[in-house]
Amino acid sequence: MTTARVHTAGTAKAFRGEAVRAGARAGFAARGVLYLLVGALAVRVGLTGTGEQADRGGALARVATTPLGTVLLWALGIGLAGMAVWRLSEAVFGASGPKGDRPHKRALSAGRCVFYAASAFLVLSFAVGERGSGAGSTDRQSRDVTARLLELPGGRWWVGAVAAGVLAAGVWIAGRAVLRKYRDRLEWGRMATYQRRLMDVTGVAGGVGRGLVFGALGFSGLKAAVAYDPKQAKGMDDAIRSFAGTPAGPWLLLAVAAGLVLFGVFSFGQAKWRKV
Repeated sequence: MTTARVHTAGTAKAFRGEAVRAGARAGFAARGVLYLLVGALAVRVGLTGTGEQADRGGALARVATTPLGTVLLWALGIGLAGMAVWRLSEAVFGASGPKGDRPHKRALSAGRCVFYAASAFLVLSFAVGERGSGAGSTDRQSRDVTARLLELPGGRWWVGAVAAGVLAAGVWIAGRAVLRKYRDRLEWGRMATYQRRLMDVTGVAGGVGRGLVFGALGFSGLKAAVAYDPKQAKGMDDAIRSFAGTPAGPWLLLAVAAGLVLFGVFSFGQAKWRKV
């Protein structure tokens, strides 16, 4: 009887592990779809100056217009929820690989769990008809959150700290991409040469593009803190558009947009080859 119970418990544990891993892979695929759409919208912004939102809201609105829009929205939301569950498992039990159970690794996984859980909630809310939730302009949301933080005691410092964290995250994301740190988390040994090349191209270019967007978001937050003006804070759409105002003009915007598209492709590769 005891042996049967142990066997049943082991089977249940293995099933839960497989379910969590499947959720993680679904999450990477869902993230890939969103980045592909955001990148494509950003390309349109760079080429035509369209007023479409190049952010999560714009991506969800575009999905909703397709014949199977509601089904796809549910699939995206469930995929992101799967990612949140996987990150939660890492926070509780430790991530795979060496040093995966260190406190700072667990804390990072916990933060990612919160991020993906919130993203899943917004997408699923949008799927059930609450169009103001998942598709709200990230620019407006960023200004609103910044305004609330500025109203708190020491609000300027709160905004500055958050913005500095986002800016540092952008540098970290881009730096790890350039150094190809993502290879450590891929099943590199079982990948063909052309698959490795694909992941290197999309991983480096996609990571740098994503890092630049995070950097622009963080920089705008620092400006908002210094000026004590929430209107200075940008969401993803405004951050992407801001690259057109640099000396490189629309060409930098298009390069960043292409990077976001490539990061979407990279996410699909992670769904297949990521160690989870």
